[in-house]
Amino acid sequence: MPYSAIEAIQRRRSVRTYDPAPAPEKDIQALMDYIEALTDPFGGRVEFRLLDAKEKGLSSPVIVGEKLYFAAKAQRTENFEAAVGYRFEAACLYARYLGLGTVMLAGTLDRAAFERAMELKENEVMPVVSPLGVPAQKKSLRETLMRKGTHADERKPFSQLFFDGEWGRGLTREAAGVFGTALEMARLAPSAVNRQPWRAVAAGDTVHFFEEKTMKDSPQGDLQRVDMGIALCHFHLTMQEEGRGIRMFTGDPGISRPDNARYFLSCQAL
Repeated sequence: MPYSAIEAIQRRRSVRTYDPAPAPEKDIQALMDYIEALTDPFGGRVEFRLLDAKEKGLSSPVIVGEKLYFAAKAQRTENFEAAVGYRFEAACLYARYLGLGTVMLAGTLDRAAFERAMELKENEVMPVVSPLGVPAQKKSLRETLMRKGTHADERKPFSQLFFDGEWGRGLTREAAGVFGTALEMARLAPSAVNRQPWRAVAAGDTVHFFEEKTMKDSPQGDLQRVDMGIALCHFHLTMQEEGRGIRMFTGDPGISRPDNARYFLSCQAL
């Protein structure tokens, strides 16, 4: 069955409880091969590593049964957070296609142990990591409570995230035209504490993306910028799967918006 990013987006769920059986080696290798070929629109220098949890002494208080993690590090260059988010989400989607579970972690982990395992150098940062394995048949009580607490299966309505021509004028999926499915897939993206910081204004043949900033930066950078990379990954992969070309560029369109809304980038349909 050929890989479909749209199907993977629709079926992916964060997994925090893993089966005791190790993941098939062929699937792990297929994922690492996929990761090796990944690029991103920002030209980021992102390095992934597969980490043995027991060997490296890695753990997270919100994960049960994990044997492997994978993590990404990058240099602190412009848009490094978005580059990591884009590539990491692409990897998580492909893992879902292979039948493997993932969940991005930024704060609920032994960060010092992970950073040692990743051998961070000067000016390098590790924004996120993820366990990797076969999802357990039954979620742990811990995972069930976490999902309820963060409303993990809920997303804001389309018209609250995406606007028609000006900020606040709700856009419908039908009125979004060629961008309709891609924006819907962006709407489904996961985010830190399910804040869903992405906003977009559709104007003619172009969609302008913004980050609604509601969280303070961490020592690892702007984690909501990671979320923006995740949403852009969903949007871009969907446009590609539908055979629609786009041109990505930066150039603030000057749209009137709230003070906490930061311009991210624009995508023009070709």
